[in-house]
Amino acid sequence: MNLKTFRLVALVVCSLTVADFMAAQTREPAASGLAAEANNINDWLMRMHEASRDRSYVGTFVVTSGGVMASAKIWHVCDGVQQIERVETLTGVPRAIFRHNDLVVTFMPERKVVRTEKRESLGLFPELLKSTNNRIADFYKARQEGRERVAGVETDIIALTPKDAMRFGYRVWAEQKKGLVVKLQTLDTDGKVLEQAAFSELQFDAPIKIDELLQMMGRIDGYRVDKPGLVKTTASAEGWVLKTPVAGFQPMSCYKRPDATQSRGDPMQWIFSDGLASVSIFVEPFDSQRHTKESGLSLGATQSLTRRVDAYWLTVMGEAPMTTLRLFADGLERMK
Repeated sequence: MNLKTFRLVALVVCSLTVADFMAAQTREPAASGLAAEANNINDWLMRMHEASRDRSYVGTFVVTSGGVMASAKIWHVCDGVQQIERVETLTGVPRAIFRHNDLVVTFMPERKVVRTEKRESLGLFPELLKSTNNRIADFYKARQEGRERVAGVETDIIALTPKDAMRFGYRVWAEQKKGLVVKLQTLDTDGKVLEQAAFSELQFDAPIKIDELLQMMGRIDGYRVDKPGLVKTTASAEGWVLKTPVAGFQPMSCYKRPDATQSRGDPMQWIFSDGLASVSIFVEPFDSQRHTKESGLSLGATQSLTRRVDAYWLTVMGEAPMTTLRLFADGLERMK
């Protein structure tokens, strides 16, 4: 499971309860009622997001995707100004990931390599909200599906159902007290579970300190340090345009990775989000040795497709139906 960070401007902590939220869903759907519904959906999602930023906890979470299961241990600490976490894989290749605000340090002990990079990126379970986009209610509707105990925590179950076939749905188990997401399912257009991420154990207010994790994060003796070069840019500056916008998905950021071996431009990543799901467009110069066949692949909730566009190789990847990815691929054009 990819752990990512994002940066947000000042957010308002919302004290909306499930009862308040569900009451708002049953109001008359007049114009003012629709506006209230949109506000309440966004407030509820913001409450979940704030809980993920403001609570300290230690837990083990398990992810099941495409028939593959992975687990990791997470330590998360915050003091109101800064936050830091350590994620250590328990399955597969050993790896430890530290995140301090927007700085991410990844230790790969088998290779004795540590990678450091700054990320302004989208989405981290249990951070469900990916942007402050206030149009989420235009594309999703919400309803309560009951209550359940998960990892020893009493939760409310909320279903987020898309209003069209261009995005997946979600079922969320949120801690009743403050709204921390403790379990998340991604559902396909037929309502079947594509992917699930859930804490199997969770301890709040654990006795861990920011300084201790920062010290662990700085122990790089004996490791080769790798610092990938990412440069913030815009798609238009790199000569690309999305001629037809994909409904609900807004451009969030764009990066290029300088590559001295390329004479036809640096590889670029253009990121879009509808507030919950994200889609990335990757563009790089075509290489006949590596780029041999156009394809479409699915692994749990993550879909991807590849395509040649003139002298470039295009990869579209994200948590959205394949038909949505094709709209991005079809709409991308090289500027004249």
